[in-house]
This record gives sequence, C-alpha cells and structure tokens, in this order.
Amino acid sequence: MPYYQTWEEFARAAEKLYLTAPMKVRVVLKYRYCDGNLRIKVTDDAVCLQYKTDQAQDVKKIEKLHGKLMRLMVSKESGAMETD
Repeated sequence: MPYYQTWEEFARAAEKLYLTAPMKVRVVLKYRYCDGNLRIKVTDDAVCLQYKTDQAQDVKKIEKLHGKLMRLMVSKESGAMETD
C-alpha cells in the first residue's frame, strides 16, 4: 500500500475509516531506529492507510491522532457496555 504524502489527508482518512468500522480497525505504530522513520498504519483488513515521517514535528501530530483514536475506542466501548 502506498503512503499518504500529506498528514491532513491521512488523519482525515484514518478517522473516517475508524468511524465506519470501529470493531475492525487496528492502529500500528512502528519506529525504525536505523532509518529514523516513524510509521503509522491504520487498517481494517480491507483498507490499509499508511503514513511515514522522519520529522520530529510530525511525531506530535501522530501522537495527537493516536490519542484521539484511543479516546474514540474507549468511549465507544463504554457506550456499548452501558446499553447491555
């Protein structure tokens, strides 16, 4: 799968993918020390979104998106638990 070139595009697509299938989506962060690259992959097995960076300023953006997705996952789970 190709990598997204712009962060904004990737962040929008990743959030949209999560909202369409919250029970199937996985988020993977991978840092390669030898390259100095941080990669984030968001997938639901049918669609795979990837973004790669070696810029320190992008790390904060990745951290914010990852936190946002984790909050969505927790709020969805707690909402589902309350209805049972």
